[in-house]
Amino acid sequence: MAKRSHSERTRLLITLGFVVFPAAALIGFSVLHLRSIQRDRAIEAAIQRDFQHMLAISEKRIARHAYDFVDQAQAKVPCAYDSDAGDRLQAVLEKHPQFTHAFTWAKGKGTVVRSQSKLASAANLHAEGERLGTMITGWFDIEGAQMLEKLHKLQSKGERPYIPFAEWVNRNGKQVYEATILFPVTENKSGIGGVVFDPDFLQGEFFPQMMNTIMAESEADAHANNNNAHNEAVMMIHAPKEPPLAACSDWDGGNPEMERKLEAAFPGLMLAMKFRGTTVEAIGQHFLRTSFLVLGGLSLLLAGGIFLTYRGVNKEMELAKIKSDFVSNVSHELRTPLALIRLYAETLELGRVPQPNKQHEYYCTIRKESERLTALINNILDFSRIEAGRKEYDFRETNLPELVRTTLESYRYQIEQQGFTCVENIDDNLPPVVVDREAIARSLLNLVNNAIKYSSDDRYLAINLLRKNGSVSLEVVDKGIGIPREEQSKIFEKFYRVCDPLVHNTKGSGLGLCLVRHIAQAHGGDVAVESIPGKGSKFSLVLPLTGRAVPSASATNQPGVSQGVGAA
Repeated sequence: MAKRSHSERTRLLITLGFVVFPAAALIGFSVLHLRSIQRDRAIEAAIQRDFQHMLAISEKRIARHAYDFVDQAQAKVPCAYDSDAGDRLQAVLEKHPQFTHAFTWAKGKGTVVRSQSKLASAANLHAEGERLGTMITGWFDIEGAQMLEKLHKLQSKGERPYIPFAEWVNRNGKQVYEATILFPVTENKSGIGGVVFDPDFLQGEFFPQMMNTIMAESEADAHANNNNAHNEAVMMIHAPKEPPLAACSDWDGGNPEMERKLEAAFPGLMLAMKFRGTTVEAIGQHFLRTSFLVLGGLSLLLAGGIFLTYRGVNKEMELAKIKSDFVSNVSHELRTPLALIRLYAETLELGRVPQPNKQHEYYCTIRKESERLTALINNILDFSRIEAGRKEYDFRETNLPELVRTTLESYRYQIEQQGFTCVENIDDNLPPVVVDREAIARSLLNLVNNAIKYSSDDRYLAINLLRKNGSVSLEVVDKGIGIPREEQSKIFEKFYRVCDPLVHNTKGSGLGLCLVRHIAQAHGGDVAVESIPGKGSKFSLVLPLTGRAVPSASATNQPGVSQGVGAA
């Protein structure tokens, strides 16, 4: 049997190994993968790539939208040779207030410049326009032909024929950013025109609106794709190593995570991005920390599941072995009284015992073994009913002292035959108790039978019935082998038997104490044990007095009641 049990446990360990090793390998691979992500800063790199992609798209959108304004003005900018060129340039500015200056240049004619008249600083703008005209004339008289050729090449490729340049100018005592867009004059292939974006329009209206629109669309896409919306990106535009020139409404300061030059329409400026309220590094660390915690939690759950599986299967294997031992013990318990009954009955039948006193002894033995057999069968039947949830009790108001004395009297022959001294300490002043007479009698007999079976030299037995702490306590005291402390909580489990040579050499079904506990709990009470190894034990069956809550007349198995079944 030991070899078979060892073989079954080995098969169990091998089976669990097929689960443990792949799971451990998967967890190990996941840890190494997270370590590589942490080492290579892969999360930060991925976010920065996303930033770069978004900045590139944003730059194109900003340039495209700015060029949409220029498209409307380009078709109306006249040639410098036209006599009304100044008036037409002024009309362009009146219709497009986003521009500060508009100009047109032609070889040999020079530059015609007009400035926005609606602005509060129009007087200063006039001087600024004159400076612009002087600069354009001097520049284009030298490089105008090359510039015009470059514009025509862009046009022939199907691209927008625009060349931007920018400068910082002093306006009202502060430096402002001016962006100028050059383009070929439509009416004359040899002329170049241009418009200058108003710095106040760019800084206070155009840039913030564009960035807010881009961020709003990005956030909407993130929500639609169920991405994390807690770390929303924000944008700003600035000159290199300078504070923000313009920013979206949610910009919260700090250093940007990623930058890109705005070369398409606004040279000299940088478009920058970051996360609001956090950094890319913090997001990467949070992701790794969360991943490690989740992986650790899953590992613990997996280990706990494997442990519980092993323990559960191991318990089932032990239970199967205990059931096998139970069948063997019960078979022996049945065989012994049946063999004696058959032997004595055959002897009496054949007339081989003529003496009346000897015949009486044989009849007593047959009766005693019949009672043992009946008690064993009743225990097994009660256990079966308890397991099936069909055990019923007949509760009636009972004189408990009288019941205890009657039960002991019916078992006194067996007690005296085993050489036990039985001491009774019964309180006759106890009030009636509502119990099932047969169940309480069987509990008492099981406790007495255990005391008899597991006593060695000191054959002492005491039965106490007394009031204690508002309840009735029925105690069975012996001076037997005792029960170790670590096993006292297990002896009421089904089929459990104490690991003692005397116990295992004494046949038993392992059901006695299980029935006692179930009966006690079905009566609203409990059973307890006090024991010292080598000095004896005291089992106490505690029952509520009359007036307490009493179980229904059909007390069935309750959760937690039938799960503990066993005998010492």
